[in-house]
Amino acid sequence: MADRRQVLRLSALAAGAPAVLGATAAPALAGEKHQHRPPSLVIGHRGASGYRPEHTLSSYELAARLGADFMEPDLVSTKDHVLVCRHEPEIGGTTDVAAHPEFAARKRTVVLDGVSTTGWFTHDFTLAELKTLRAKERIPAVRQHNTLYDGRFEIPTLQEVLDLRKRLSKELDRDIGVYPETKHPTYFRALKLDLETPLVQALRRNGLDRRDAKVFVQSFEYTNLQALREDYRLRAPLVLLTSAAGTPFNDAKTYAEYLTPAGLRRIARFIDGIGPDKNQVIPRNADDTLGTPTSLVADAHAANLKVMPYTFRAENQFLPADYRVGTDLAGYGRAIDEQVTFLKTGLDGLFTDQADIGVLARSVAYARV
Repeated sequence: MADRRQVLRLSALAAGAPAVLGATAAPALAGEKHQHRPPSLVIGHRGASGYRPEHTLSSYELAARLGADFMEPDLVSTKDHVLVCRHEPEIGGTTDVAAHPEFAARKRTVVLDGVSTTGWFTHDFTLAELKTLRAKERIPAVRQHNTLYDGRFEIPTLQEVLDLRKRLSKELDRDIGVYPETKHPTYFRALKLDLETPLVQALRRNGLDRRDAKVFVQSFEYTNLQALREDYRLRAPLVLLTSAAGTPFNDAKTYAEYLTPAGLRRIARFIDGIGPDKNQVIPRNADDTLGTPTSLVADAHAANLKVMPYTFRAENQFLPADYRVGTDLAGYGRAIDEQVTFLKTGLDGLFTDQADIGVLARSVAYARV
């Protein structure tokens, strides 16, 4: 198993680097074709979810303190139409709701974007009821250390995340960004709990609905982004998330069609970037080793779109076979090297569960040669 302490020690040395990098001329990424691009952004995926239970204020705060440029809250709605931060509306796997006998009858099955899903759902709870629950680690077999924090943190609201952003920006003396994702917006709209209205209201109330705001609003649903721009007149930058296969929910176009050169030019009329699965940037070979980069970054840049793929994680089981170290799937592999390899394709940012590793990888990738 790789020495986790050594990885973290090296990463901690770089955690203070973003403020320094931001104050100086943008360093050149190895290779002339990327010389004039600004340094890639480090996005704290669900906060610092490699070190704390995801989508908690503790996770978001740690990501910022480790050097992340952005905190990423996923947004779902409560029964009383308040936006809270969970990866999915189903909360059985990320909270202690199953241990609350008073909520046992709330467990049910719904059809979520065409998939039958059983559990407890945020839209069946008021905010006050959700605040009685506590978060827990989603993948305890992989991140056993994170289970130390089970039961300690509440489910945060979007406004609490925006308040945290404001406080940390002042304390750390750098503008911390937010990168909210609307989760299953069509599903919530059918419940008369649309995500768009409270999201736009929150951004405007906090002075963040500007083209130059440290904000990206992302969604896997193209029509959701189109509505935010055209119907809600949101001015903050927008990002279309894509999967390596399939289509956006209730959409005739596949993700692959959206990512053709012509498709990228079309969406660039009101979208500012794409958030592809990282395998769409550099796919895996048949033996699960890392393959050859596709033309996606160049195609997107030609359409004036940013490229910020997901998700980079340090554990062996998430890494290409040639970047793993040892046989322990929960052990750390060559995560820094993997991120450097991807950054050298010219990425504008990356989502990572371990923000300090992303900061260190950026400092390596952007070292002058």
